[in-house]
Amino acid sequence: MHRIENKNIRNIAIIAHVDHGKTTLVDAMFKQSGLFRKGEKTDDRLMDTMDLEKERGITIAAKNCSIDWKGVKINVIDTPGHADFGGEVERALSMVDGAILLVDASEGPLPQTRFVLDKAIKSGIKVIVVINKIDRKDARPLEVLDEVYSLLIDLDASDEQMEFEVLYAIGRDGIAQESLDKPGKNLHVLMERIVKEVPGPKYKENEPFQMLVSDLSYSDYLGRLAIGKVINGSTDSKNSMICIQKDGKIVPLKISKLQCYAGLGLEEIEKVEAGEIVVLSGIEDVHIGDTICTKDQPKVLPRITVDEPTVFMKFSRNSSPLAGTEGKLVQPGKIKDRLEKESLLNVSIQVEESPDKESFIVKGRGEFQMAIIIETMRREGFELNVGRPQVIFKTIDGIKMEPMEHLYIQCEDTFTGIVTEKLSRRKAKLVNMTNHSDGRVQIEFSTPARSLIGYRDEFLTDTRGTGIMNSSFAGYDKYKGDFSNRYSGSLVGDRSGNAVPYALFNLEPRGNMFITSGDKVYEGMVIGEHNREGDLNVNPTKKKQLSNMRASGKDEAVVLSPILPMTLERALQFIRDDELVEVTPKNIRIRKVALSAHDRKRLDKKNE
Repeated sequence: MHRIENKNIRNIAIIAHVDHGKTTLVDAMFKQSGLFRKGEKTDDRLMDTMDLEKERGITIAAKNCSIDWKGVKINVIDTPGHADFGGEVERALSMVDGAILLVDASEGPLPQTRFVLDKAIKSGIKVIVVINKIDRKDARPLEVLDEVYSLLIDLDASDEQMEFEVLYAIGRDGIAQESLDKPGKNLHVLMERIVKEVPGPKYKENEPFQMLVSDLSYSDYLGRLAIGKVINGSTDSKNSMICIQKDGKIVPLKISKLQCYAGLGLEEIEKVEAGEIVVLSGIEDVHIGDTICTKDQPKVLPRITVDEPTVFMKFSRNSSPLAGTEGKLVQPGKIKDRLEKESLLNVSIQVEESPDKESFIVKGRGEFQMAIIIETMRREGFELNVGRPQVIFKTIDGIKMEPMEHLYIQCEDTFTGIVTEKLSRRKAKLVNMTNHSDGRVQIEFSTPARSLIGYRDEFLTDTRGTGIMNSSFAGYDKYKGDFSNRYSGSLVGDRSGNAVPYALFNLEPRGNMFITSGDKVYEGMVIGEHNREGDLNVNPTKKKQLSNMRASGKDEAVVLSPILPMTLERALQFIRDDELVEVTPKNIRIRKVALSAHDRKRLDKKNE
């Protein structure tokens, strides 16, 4: 059947590694497209709407917006740069016909760029390369361009995809240019290239209305929102619609509102045409990957496929003696509802209920993705316990298989010894090493995914904060054998009460403390890291024995060593299998699964 191009619309995704300037470039595109009045006050990083995105400076959820350029509507989809949010990427790419690959002029294409670009190449979409931050002192744009060519060859790009357009940019200043020796003034050349190079969405003539649901949202006023691209046909809000679900089940729909993107917001429309990205409201029973079509001519579209999860964590209600004192949502039912809502909005998350109905297995793409879910929940008022992140093993033809990662490390050459030694202990295999002229080295490893759980903090300590570590999923391989993740034990509180300076001061030689004076403690709570192997039960509430005898010397004032505040990521990386992280809106604590010393001894004997 003849395919027609809608020349009034361009749908593009922006692909970039974390911190390569993607959100800043989108800001500049908005400002130069006439979206805002002259002199109107605007925020920086307009696309980062979540508090966690603003705090961490990363994109977590793929978001849509639109720019009007000389009568052509450009729908822009911002994709996350982190591989843990790959489910967001696959959804975003299902809606676009072209992509801007944004690469740092110094760092070049990094693993997460590779991950997202691989998905884009397989989708067969047109790529425009923008080399950003060419004003950096260590910029090497021509070498980076060669690296982009090598990456595309590695990813089996087609001849047409290899003939990409290249622009050079300073996103922070809102400048793009065609060559390095001809300075630019604005981003007009980028907008022109998008309109010229990216094809308009194609649709089949005379086909009925079909829309693929690629994203879900929620409005307090309109209820569930279904977001997706209209693949074929056109419709208005008055038409009777149906939703075709995963198992072929047909659900009738009543659409209350038909909207499309206008700038950063939405505008109501009467009729929608093929190629447009639309938002349908008033639909309750809809999932990502469903097809929405007219009742008269139902026709299903291929579903969005997502890479399977590689990591799981156990979520359960908070069962510590302090449960319910700091959060307002503590019941297992509330936790279950919240996790199920997350799995509806995020295709790469799977939730399973355990037989005891008290805990839930949450599967995802990485520990960072899990940490973001937990952090979001604690800000919403939840109290819960979470276990250590663990990888999902597979058995293929009777052989135990485990997920592998391709690990890229950049560090000063003086640290290569310690990094290689630590990773080889964790069953990593050195694949490649490149010396740069500036005294830094790029090392590549093939490593089991489980070896990276808890390693990031250790790596930053070993490289004195100067190392950069990135990884991407590299499939499954044979199980590499056991290794130890942690060579230290825990200091475990043996009674309830409040921590006392005198007790903590006397415990400092035993290890690093996690708590400070006045903090609430209970039996089974981990109050610090023991500087030897094995756990040690201690009393952090012990006060100085007072008597009416005068001391022979003057009492010294107790001065405690400063402690690092406990963060969620640090806690998840520290805990072992017999420990949990207690997460509340006010505190993050580490505790033993079995709180009483007697129960822990019994479990140890049982496991021997």
